[in-house]
Amino acid sequence: MREHVPPHAPGPPQDDSPQRNADGSGRGGISRRDFLASGVAGLAAGGVASWTMAEEALAAQRTGGSIGPRAPRGRRVLLKGGCVLSLDPQVGDFETADVLIDGSRIAAVQPNLKASAEVIDASNMIVMPGFVDTHRHMWEGPLRNILPNGLLSDYNRDITGIARSVYRPEDAHVGGLVSALGAINAGVTTVLDWSHIGNSPEHTDAAIEGLRESGIRSVYAFGSGTAGPRNRFPQDIRRLRAQYFSSDDQLLTLAMAASVDAAHWAVAREVGAPVTVHVNGANQLVPVTAAMGPDVTYIHCPNVTETEWQTIAHTGGNVSIACSIEMKMGHGVPPVQQALDHGIRPSLSVDVETEMPGEFFTQMRAVLTLQRMLLLARQRAGEPQLPPLLTVRDVIEFATVEGARDNRLDRKIGTLTPGKEADVILLRMDHINVMPVNNAYGAVVLGMDTSNVDTVFIGGTLRKWQGKLVGVDLSRVNRLVHRSRDYVVSKAGWPKTRLGGYLQGH
Repeated sequence: MREHVPPHAPGPPQDDSPQRNADGSGRGGISRRDFLASGVAGLAAGGVASWTMAEEALAAQRTGGSIGPRAPRGRRVLLKGGCVLSLDPQVGDFETADVLIDGSRIAAVQPNLKASAEVIDASNMIVMPGFVDTHRHMWEGPLRNILPNGLLSDYNRDITGIARSVYRPEDAHVGGLVSALGAINAGVTTVLDWSHIGNSPEHTDAAIEGLRESGIRSVYAFGSGTAGPRNRFPQDIRRLRAQYFSSDDQLLTLAMAASVDAAHWAVAREVGAPVTVHVNGANQLVPVTAAMGPDVTYIHCPNVTETEWQTIAHTGGNVSIACSIEMKMGHGVPPVQQALDHGIRPSLSVDVETEMPGEFFTQMRAVLTLQRMLLLARQRAGEPQLPPLLTVRDVIEFATVEGARDNRLDRKIGTLTPGKEADVILLRMDHINVMPVNNAYGAVVLGMDTSNVDTVFIGGTLRKWQGKLVGVDLSRVNRLVHRSRDYVVSKAGWPKTRLGGYLQGH
């Protein structure tokens, strides 16, 4: 399942190369055969392909094998006739348009494109950027839904306390793998893994390998773990930079999952890693005011003081809101409006799958309904000159554009912009939960769920096709995650039953 990009011999540009045609179209017409039953016509540059990406994908789904050497970054794919939400104001959104993927990048976005490429019929799809999560503890994958009634105090005691202390490196590996695959399945193409499982260098390395194996785009935020002689936080980030992250031109990039400690932030900055930090108390940021800057993302922030808000805004800081968890676990009221009042458009995050789904439809709905509920209550109370209500388009931007910005990847992803990496999702409009689609933005935020995620590209590589993950041996993943869960539960001394006997919380 590890991404493999075979080498390609350079050759002369084709006549229909996007570099030779600014509008992304070819110089001449192309022959077309009827669409395959799968919805793809195999049209290779210069002729009809005998073995299409769709056929490869279906074969890989059946076998759990990789998509093979004929799915390289050099392949061209035309997403034809979709409802395209580019989310780039310079490109625009289209009721009907095409998206051309050339290798790992988006080559063109416009109606009626003509290009030699494999064609995917997107006429019943919304085509948009993949969702971008700015904060998720992915090592907890084997512990999904284990603490359904838990408060923050329960989580600290049972998960980052007991469970983390018994985790082996292989548990960290499978946690990252299963959480990442779940994210891809849900159309989340980028995740910041807030990896506070740094019990040892072996734990850290295993967590990184789980992300790499999944094929997701990820910011690995190196964090601490259970205290002990093998814990190498924060200094081991220097090794990680040299060993795994010497280039930023890859799917995995580096950050530091830090505490509110200027000394930790200094180590991160030494290796050029941005900082991501939990903030949940009034005046918690006062000791680090002088160190605050645009390379810091502040997570949660429901109890931040007005002075701290002003400092975050003045220093160009970013805010990640995990709305559903903050409401459920008792962090406080998610500060959506406070961020907006200070000119900060927040990004969104799942946080923990121990008691929250790992998809973004829930996150978008939570932010939209909470902000509108609170503002409408102020309106009913007679407050004048209120800020505007959020729209469904706003929260889609939080889930894509702002996520890319907060993960320091906006030059690569977040919008369907020619030249950016092809992190693209196709959402079905012909499923019963949304048909007929009368407003594409509304359908995404208010009507859809993971079942609508038909196709996922990450860096131009097909990761999900016709509703199923590509190149993933799910039987193997199932065995690994159950084995890990059983080990952790046994070592933690928790009873094992599917009827809620693990942990109850409050």
